[in-house]
Amino acid sequence: MVDEIPFPPQITTTKPLNLLGHGLTDIEIHFLQIKFTAIGVYLDPEILSHLQQWKGKQGSSLAQDDDFFDALVSAPVEKFFRIVVIKEIKGSQYGVQLESAVRDRLAEADKYEEEEESALEKIVEFFQSKYFKKDSVIAYHFPATSPTAEIVFTSEGKEDSKIKVENANVVEMIKKWYLGGARGVSPTTTSSLANTLSAELSK
Repeated sequence: MVDEIPFPPQITTTKPLNLLGHGLTDIEIHFLQIKFTAIGVYLDPEILSHLQQWKGKQGSSLAQDDDFFDALVSAPVEKFFRIVVIKEIKGSQYGVQLESAVRDRLAEADKYEEEEESALEKIVEFFQSKYFKKDSVIAYHFPATSPTAEIVFTSEGKEDSKIKVENANVVEMIKKWYLGGARGVSPTTTSSLANTLSAELSK
């Protein structure tokens, strides 16, 4: 359970993926914690074979280690993020957050060209018309074998809507937004992943 929202311990896409990290996005306003989304990060257990050099490291030190999270992002295994809405917002607000986070990271890496811009615009447009009711789900699926992503939005009483993102640079930065270590959107998810993977690696 993440803030009273159930997350299955495993989901099956093309194969079973395990819930290896979870957390929240939130903001504090005048000492009030406002929670926006609950996050579950599902990874192919094979991820451990790509992280062996961090074996024996404590979760607290992994959480601060950007190289560890870069390796997590670039490991060629299947990844799935399940984001559940806690606080209702307009899809356009979420789209703008995603756009600015991805654009900043691309600009820093000097990878923000016309193709990236147009791929990002399509994602923003996709979210534009949505309304994120409580318990709506945004799912990101990253296959192991191709640098693409599929985003699926599910809201009660409506048909699922999907978009495929085919720009590899944009896909990489979406992963980094959620799996970005110290710079990730959710510090609770970062530390949960670091602790779980630290424990799994020392088995």
